Order: sequence, then C-alpha cells, then structure tokens
Amino acid sequence: MSLPQKTREYRLPKVDGFHNLTLQEAPIPKLKSTEVLVKVYAVSLQYRDLIVAKGQYPLGQKENPVPGSDMAGEIIAVGEEVKGWKVGDRVCANFAVDHIFGDATEEIKMTGLGAPIDGVLTEYKVLPAHSLVHIPEHLDYEEASTLPCAALTAYNALLGGNPLKGGDIVLVQGTGGVSIFGLQIAVASGATVIATSSSDKKLEIAKRLGATHVINYKTTPDWDKEVLKITNGRGVDHVVEVGGPGTIMKSVNATRYGGQIHVIGFVAGQADVSQLPGMILGKAIHVRGILIGSRTQFEDMNRLLSAVKLKPVVDKVFDFEHVQEAYEYQWSQHHVGKVVVKVSKN
Repeated sequence: MSLPQKTREYRLPKVDGFHNLTLQEAPIPKLKSTEVLVKVYAVSLQYRDLIVAKGQYPLGQKENPVPGSDMAGEIIAVGEEVKGWKVGDRVCANFAVDHIFGDATEEIKMTGLGAPIDGVLTEYKVLPAHSLVHIPEHLDYEEASTLPCAALTAYNALLGGNPLKGGDIVLVQGTGGVSIFGLQIAVASGATVIATSSSDKKLEIAKRLGATHVINYKTTPDWDKEVLKITNGRGVDHVVEVGGPGTIMKSVNATRYGGQIHVIGFVAGQADVSQLPGMILGKAIHVRGILIGSRTQFEDMNRLLSAVKLKPVVDKVFDFEHVQEAYEYQWSQHHVGKVVVKVSKN
C-alpha cells in the first residue's frame, strides 16, 4: 500500500475566534529515521484549544498553528531507526512530545502539541517515536483520544507528587474532562469524592460515576462551608482545582491542614487573591501546578485504566468537517466529560 502524500488539516490563520478554523490540504512532511506516521482517527478537545483559538493562551503559541493536542490513531509507517513500534500499532501521543520522564522544563513545555508546535487536528501526523504510548485494549479510538491531556492531568494531580491513598477525600470542581477523570481515578484508587457543579443533572451523572457527595454551587454558593460540613470540619485531602483565581480561596478553606491543592486551570475567571499566601501558610497547604504529565506517567496511568477497565466519559462526537461546531459545543459548557472529533473512519 502506497503511503499518503497529503493530509487535510485545520489551521488558525487568525486567533480571534473559532470562525477562523480553516480546513486545508497540505503535504505530509518526509519521515525522519526516528519518527512515525500516524493515521489520526480521533481528537478530543479541551479548554486550552478554545483559548488558543481566541488568542488568549498564556503559555505561548506559534502563528497559524494546527490546533489540537489529544489524539488517537494507528501507525502506518515507521522510520528506519525506530524500535519497539510497528505498522498497525494503536497509539496516543503525549501532550508535550518531549516530556518523557521527570519534571517539565521550559524546553519541554514548548513541545506541547497545538500551540507552540503544530497539533493533531489533521488526518495524518508525523510524530517522534519517543512520544508514543499504546492505547489500552479495552478502549476505542474516540475514548483513547481523551487520555493525553484530561486523563493524564488528573492522574498526575492525584497519583504523581504525593499520591492519594485509599480513604482520602477528594474534591473535584465541575464535570469537565479533567474533573470527571479525577473523579473516576480517585474512586478507582479507593478515595471518597465530593463533586461540585452548577447543574443538578450533571451532578446526577457524577453520582453514577461514584461521587459520594455532590454540591450545586449555584444553590450553595458557600460550597467550601458545605465541604467542611461533609468532612466534619476537617476538610478534604486533595482538590482538583480547575477554576483558578475564581475558586482557589474557597478551595483553600475546604482543604485540611497539610492537604493538597492541584492547580490545573482557570475557567472560573479572575478574583482578588491577595490573601491567598497567608491562607496557604496558615494551613500548611501544599499547592502544586500541573503541566499535564510525562510519557512514563502516561504508561503508568494506562496500566491503571486497563486494570480497572476504566471507560472515559465521551459526551458527544463530531465529524471532521464540523470542528467549529465541536468548539462551540465545548465553549457552551453543556458537556459532561469530553467532546471528541472523529477524524477518520476505521
């Protein structure tokens, strides 16, 4: 079978909104000896994709990028020096392609797909072999595409650093991709989960996924006090903090002395956090920023997912020609779990 020479890919020639997403044809780069060519079957979206399209991503992005960081596909060609991979292998690429193990660095951060380098919203993608992990056998391509950012971020938060243990209490904010994976991973690890959302309907889904306690922060705006009430005044051991400045003060209040807050996003907007350092100090709280995770963590996570047969929550799947609609749906925040784009049929 002859290899494809061209691919259809999305670009962002301007970054002031999703309407700039442009589908075009482009040549596939020549394969280097240490690279593989992957046929992309599915790409999942995340909040970062939205702010890249709006030109608001704070960690840097190139001009006219191919967006998207989270893919699942099949290897269709391998470079002559590639070992351990073969044509037909089902793979995901790590979010930052050069983050193989250990802590992130500035150089590693600049290898994040879909912003500082071209991403994966393309039919075919050339990738370094060192960035790849096998897809767990029990997952299809759409499910597997949700793993590189949302799942690995939640895994790194809860099981990297100072890992949670059975019996810990975990607070997850909202029902987006990272939070839902945080809920599922915490439950699989023997923790008790408290979930928040503005929607009772979404909270019912969180309960079905294993959340022991749920709080609607619209009807209970002082949700941090409710958390303390649930925990008999002690507070939680871990917070999956996706809100940022808009929620972190309440997160500190809801965390036990010596507990951990894993800072992942900033979807709740800005707020006055001038008292935050004193509050953190006063409770000896550990605050850890999460830049996704390494390829070796990805491999560790996949062993856990395979052991418990954990299934990602895919809210809705869009076809490749309707990527803009997928972005709009992600922006609406109507989803629970992940929004996926089906790039190719398999």
